[in-house]
Amino acid sequence: MADTKGGNLSRLVLKQAGRAKEKILQNLGKADKTTDEIFEEHLQNFNTQQVNATRLHKDINNYLRCIRAMQTASKNLMETLSDIYEKEWVGQDMLYVQAQNNEMLWADLAHKLSDQVVIPLNTYQAQFPEMRKKIDKRGRKLIDFDAERHSVQQMQNNPNRNEAKFIKAKEQMENAKRTYEVLNSELHDELPALHDSRILFLVTNMQTLFAAEEVFHSETAKVYSELEGVVDKLAKEVQKGTLPRKTFPKPLPITNVNPVISNSSPNSTLASPPKGEWTSSDEGKTNGFDKFKNGATTDNLPPGVLYKVKATYKYQAEDMDELQFEVGEIIDVIEYEDPEEQQEEGWLMGVKDTTGQKGLFPANFTKPI
Repeated sequence: MADTKGGNLSRLVLKQAGRAKEKILQNLGKADKTTDEIFEEHLQNFNTQQVNATRLHKDINNYLRCIRAMQTASKNLMETLSDIYEKEWVGQDMLYVQAQNNEMLWADLAHKLSDQVVIPLNTYQAQFPEMRKKIDKRGRKLIDFDAERHSVQQMQNNPNRNEAKFIKAKEQMENAKRTYEVLNSELHDELPALHDSRILFLVTNMQTLFAAEEVFHSETAKVYSELEGVVDKLAKEVQKGTLPRKTFPKPLPITNVNPVISNSSPNSTLASPPKGEWTSSDEGKTNGFDKFKNGATTDNLPPGVLYKVKATYKYQAEDMDELQFEVGEIIDVIEYEDPEEQQEEGWLMGVKDTTGQKGLFPANFTKPI
């Protein structure tokens, strides 16, 4: 068994050495080479077709990877939008539904490209390595035939040849010729057929790709049209001022149960002002300012001034419409500009004597004078 393997290996090495020698002689121009111009044209078409198929396979797979990346990015974006779109806003349910539809469309596109474009492309491209092996084998058999042919020619030109060896050499040449011609004939049929198949494959493959893209973009356009409609409705609600909003009451000044005010520190803000108190007899008055003016003088006041108050605590304004003042500042209490405007409980409208600045301020930070 070992001798058989050794003999086969020896013959293989000798055959490869003989082929290498024949190729060198042909390349040096010392031995003629059997040529087939039609086959060379088929081979050139095959090489171009294989390069194009490899390039298409690479780019389609890269495109599919990008589609899947976009699918993930789109899903994440829609989830974020659904999370930050508040429940009270118009169209929140529609936004969620369209986000789900969008995710399904991306998944469907990726699935179609994988099953109906990439898999057929893999099958198409798998033909080339097998055909390449057959072409390479045909090349080896052609070298064998040329080598046997050259051997016969040398023996034929030798008048002292051994006839038995000459006959055997001619038989080997014929065998090599038949082996080569069988492969060459098959490739003359298979290579043009493979080359022609590129058209039908490309048509079918690209039709599937473009049809899938058309459906995807058509349906996603509907989804984004719906999403645009949702946002437009929200914008109109904002413009009309009909968007539901949470209302929060103004914070009341912090009061201590037993405030202690130090006369030695009139500007101290550590002590909190007491809440304004008024009796039930004040409830019937139409002017909400009256209940805070107990003890205030109304004589010799400028027009529009109801009474004056003096700041007993420092107040830091929190809104644009509020009046900021220091302890001891004098404020003229006036009526609201719009009598129908709702007056907030515990707040007065006033103008500072020193600057003329006008705004709302808490009544219990002041005392009437």
